[in-house]
Order: sequence, then C-alpha cells, then structure tokens
Amino acid sequence: MKCTILLSLAAIAAIVAFAPGCGKKRANTRAIARVGAEETGEASWYGHPYHGRASASGEIYDMEKLTAAHRTLPFGTMVRVRNLSNDLTVEVRINDRGPFVNGRIIDLSRAAAREIQMLGPGTAKVRLKVLAAAAQPAPGYYAVQTGAFQDRENADRQRLLLVQRYPSARVLRRNGNPTMWRVVVGHEQSQEDAANLAGRIAIENGPAFVVRVEGPEDN
Repeated sequence: MKCTILLSLAAIAAIVAFAPGCGKKRANTRAIARVGAEETGEASWYGHPYHGRASASGEIYDMEKLTAAHRTLPFGTMVRVRNLSNDLTVEVRINDRGPFVNGRIIDLSRAAAREIQMLGPGTAKVRLKVLAAAAQPAPGYYAVQTGAFQDRENADRQRLLLVQRYPSARVLRRNGNPTMWRVVVGHEQSQEDAANLAGRIAIENGPAFVVRVEGPEDN
C-alpha cells in the first residue's frame, strides 16, 4: 500500500514544530546530497497501484526492485537504509519523488521494505546514508511543498491563501491512483535557498518542506 497522509487546510494552519527556547516553528528542510551524508526519520513503502507505472524519473516503477523515492536526492543516487528497530539494512537507488508527507523522508519499494522487515508495520524509523552520487543529475529546481490533496478545489483554496504573500504559489498534479494535487511555492536553484524559504513559510503558515522538481510542470 502507498502510505500517504493528506494535509487538510486545518492541518496547514496547525503548529508543527518549535525551535527550543524561541517558540518559532521550523520547517522539515534537512538536506543530504553529498556522499557520506546521513538523515534520520520515518520511512514508508509503496507497491500497487504504482507498480508498472512511470515514476517521476520516467523509469517504470517495479516494486520488486531495490529502489526508493526521496524528495530531493538526484535520481540515480545510491542510499543505504538502516531500520533502527532491528538494525537491518538495504541499499536502494533513488528513481522517484516522495513521500510527500511531513515527517517522512523516504518511500521504499516493496522489495526494499521486505529486506528490512517493515512490510507489516508499513513504516519504520530509519537512518539513510548516501553511498554514491548520481552520475549526471537531471535538470530541475527546488521548491517548497505546503500541502497535498485529492480534491483540486482544496488545493486551489490553499494556493489562494498563499499567493498574496508568495506570488509563485501554484498547484502541481501528481499522477497516480488517486491523482494528487500538490501546492508548492518557489523556484530555487539551491537547496539552501529553498530551505530558507521553507523556514519562512513554516513560521507563517504551518507545515512546509523542500522538494525537487524535474521536467515541465503539469498543473
């Protein structure tokens, strides 16, 4: 199953995190791109109905191959995933985008989830380590996602809440079953700039995290 949580308008207005001692909300903006870099957080996995469909990289998704989706790592990056509950590891290649859920950092194929015994639980706390960089990253840019909805009207309403403060706010379609409508802001050339933007949006509006967008926008 694809473990996906839809962000409601109410959730967007909710407080998601506080910096110690200052009372300000923080965005989930951790960036790992260099070999040896690590990231800790929650993993999920996905299989049907995405099996056999084109991934964000254009590659046909095969749930029985050791691949994964990440929000920002370039396609082709090799990552070791360690399940912190049982110390099992698996090495995966990034070929898709996601998970578009605040707090989750990687979406594993079914085969990869099986290797670290997280099929049953569906999610697990993991640590990622970048083993090898992509040979030639696909062209793209960084943006900040603030919500994902099955109903296009809900996505449009959230965009309207953002667009006066952030004119670049727009809705992007994520093909799948069901189709998801993602609200994103910005068109940044560096992940650091996108992280700074995400921090401002998180303080003012609620959950926000950095994503990488490749190819033409489809909205």
